[in-house]
Amino acid sequence: MAQKKLVRFAELNTFNNVLQFPGDIKGNWKNHFKNEYPLTLELACGKGEYALGLGRLYPARNFIGVDIKGNRLWAGARKALREELDNVAFLRVQIEQLHQYFAPGEVSEIWITFPDPQLRFSKAKKRLTHPRFLRIYKQLLKPDGIIHLKTDSPSLHRFTKEVLEMYQCTVLKDSDDLYKETALPEELRIKTYYESLDIAESNRIHYLAFRLPAVLAGEERDLELKEAIRYELD
Repeated sequence: MAQKKLVRFAELNTFNNVLQFPGDIKGNWKNHFKNEYPLTLELACGKGEYALGLGRLYPARNFIGVDIKGNRLWAGARKALREELDNVAFLRVQIEQLHQYFAPGEVSEIWITFPDPQLRFSKAKKRLTHPRFLRIYKQLLKPDGIIHLKTDSPSLHRFTKEVLEMYQCTVLKDSDDLYKETALPEELRIKTYYESLDIAESNRIHYLAFRLPAVLAGEERDLELKEAIRYELD
C-alpha cells in the first residue's frame, strides 16, 4: 500500500489539473482555467465526486476540489483528465489556509459534502461549519455567495443550524430528509463515496444552503456557542 501511494504521489505531480501549495494562484484562477466563469469549491473533497459531478452538469462554471490528502485527490484528478473536464481542478492545501489561495470575492459557492462530523464536544472547532471556518469562507466568497452542506449526521445538521441562527446567517433551504423530496435539482442528486457508506446509519441525508451575513460575529460569540452546545457528550 505504501508503494502504491508513492506511485500516486509521483503521478500527481504530473497532473496539470492539480495544484499543490501553489504560491501565485491567489486572484489568478481565471488564468488557470483560461476563462472568467464563476468559481465553486468542494471542501474536504476526497475523491472529488461532487466537483466532478458539478463539472459535468455545468460546463460554463469552474470547480475546485480541495483536500490535503494527495492519495484521494489522485483518483478525482485522474478521472477529470480522462473525461477531459477542463473546468475541474484540484487544490492540495489545508482548509484553514484557503485565504492564502483565493482573493476576496473570488469564490461564488462552497460545497461541504459529507465531512467528518467531529462528534466529540472537544473537537467542535474542527467541524467545517464552525464559525472559525465560516470566517475563512467569508474572506473568499462573493457577498451573495452560497454555502451548501450535505451530511448524513443529524448531529452536524443540528449543530450547523444552531450556528446559522446564532451568527445571523440566511438559511435558503433546510431539509432533514433530502431524498424524500420531489423534483430535486440534479446537483443535489450527486452522491459521494462516503455517502454510500452511510457511516452515521441515519438512513437519511440532511441538507442546508445558506448565506453569511454582511458582518460575521467575532470570536467573542464563539464562547456563547460553546456554552450552547455543552450538552453534547465528550
